[in-house]
Amino acid sequence: MQSTTEQRNLNSTNIDLKSTAEIVKIFHEEDQKAVAAVEAESEAIAHAIDLCVAAFRDGGRLFYVGAGTSGRLGVLDASECPPTFSTSPEMVQGIIAGGDVALRRSVEGEEDKPERGAHAIRERQLTPQDVLVGIASSGRTPYVIGALQEAHAIGATTMFLCCVPPPEQLKGWVTHFITPIVGPEIITGSTRLKAGTATKLVLNMLTTVSMIKFGKVYNNLMVDVNASNTKLVARSIRIVQTVTGVDAATAEVSLAQAGGRAKLAIVMLAKGLTLADAEALLEKHSGFLRHILD
Repeated sequence: MQSTTEQRNLNSTNIDLKSTAEIVKIFHEEDQKAVAAVEAESEAIAHAIDLCVAAFRDGGRLFYVGAGTSGRLGVLDASECPPTFSTSPEMVQGIIAGGDVALRRSVEGEEDKPERGAHAIRERQLTPQDVLVGIASSGRTPYVIGALQEAHAIGATTMFLCCVPPPEQLKGWVTHFITPIVGPEIITGSTRLKAGTATKLVLNMLTTVSMIKFGKVYNNLMVDVNASNTKLVARSIRIVQTVTGVDAATAEVSLAQAGGRAKLAIVMLAKGLTLADAEALLEKHSGFLRHILD
């Protein structure tokens, strides 16, 4: 039976005959279906997040594995965690079929090799404390399936994100499914479109909500931001000001004393503590600023 990701979309029939404005309208209509499909998976996404948070608390890591667009989106989401939340690069990792070269140039043949996916898992020394999220819009990419089988054999938590109903053959190896059914693509089979949009939305939530639950956010502020460039230093100063009510100059001085760590500068200012005492207080509360300020 043909996968829905390979079926033709009646809404885009004869799209090559339509005006630019008409084509843009079709894109808007179809993208709304992607958002609705993700919303329909809210319960599954929330459960997946809880599994990720539990893994992090147990010292585990989160891995994404995919090929093509799916792999690139996983690598993108993982690479954003260190600057946004000051996590170590090991905490969230993206694996793409074909390696880093596949981020820029298609290495299509690699996705057909399940043994390469399994090798990638062994190479990263997954443990039972880790979580592996396989990403494959069609639900049948051999590289991803090989990775999931290997992770399952190791005892890691396995999840599968796809845009088709849960494949029966994977239910023995997968702990949890997230399946936003986006329907046929505007250009038949081009899953970098709606399926890619749905995948990006889900990955945004998996890491961001996990980091919120892990104490990396206070209110709606990224208090664990890594102030590694001019823009992020300025953002860190604004965050310190917003939480403590001090002026920019005071915030900047405290941020420098805290080694660029906004959360630490906030504790120093709000509680009138030295650097060492602020660090100890944060450690006592597992990094949760809310517990200290409230």
